[in-house]
Amino acid sequence: MTILSADSDGAVSVIARTRHWLEQAVIGLNLCPFAKLPYREGRVRIVVSDASDEDALLQDLADELAALRNADPKECETSVLVHPQVLGDFLDYNDFLDAVDALLEALGLDGELQVASFHPDYQFADTAPDDITNCSNRAPYPSLHLLREASVEKAVDSVGDTDAIFERNMGRLRELGWAGWKALLGGQGQ
Repeated sequence: MTILSADSDGAVSVIARTRHWLEQAVIGLNLCPFAKLPYREGRVRIVVSDASDEDALLQDLADELAALRNADPKECETSVLVHPQVLGDFLDYNDFLDAVDALLEALGLDGELQVASFHPDYQFADTAPDDITNCSNRAPYPSLHLLREASVEKAVDSVGDTDAIFERNMGRLRELGWAGWKALLGGQGQ
């Protein structure tokens, strides 16, 4: 396993920047209305992989999926696997998501866990690279967010129309604009 410990110098910086993004953007802008409670309760695990190739990252992902599956949801609801040294190119990262889906299936976790994608250069289909709405899935580092299907279903049931969340987020980001996004993240905006 190549997951860096939270007390290594590199991991401390990566985790701090990831937490800042979660607090200011994801929770602060309410981009994900499901994130606030588990984060405030300390049930979001953030781990940093030192993988430098896709095979090593897949192994770290398999290990983290197993850790989340085995964790008590009252202690660890969700996990963010940050991998700053691999898949910096968004197109490569996007292609890698097929391997993520295949891994979930191979581990028998399809339907139990899911993985959401975040990348500094995230770009939705049919948007320009500089479209501010891409920021809803932009993180300081390439990251894989591991979620429990049961938790997602429960959250969706409590909210109702998830399309409304997406539309609200797009509107909020357009209002904020690039200057607001960069100010929100302390000049560290993508």
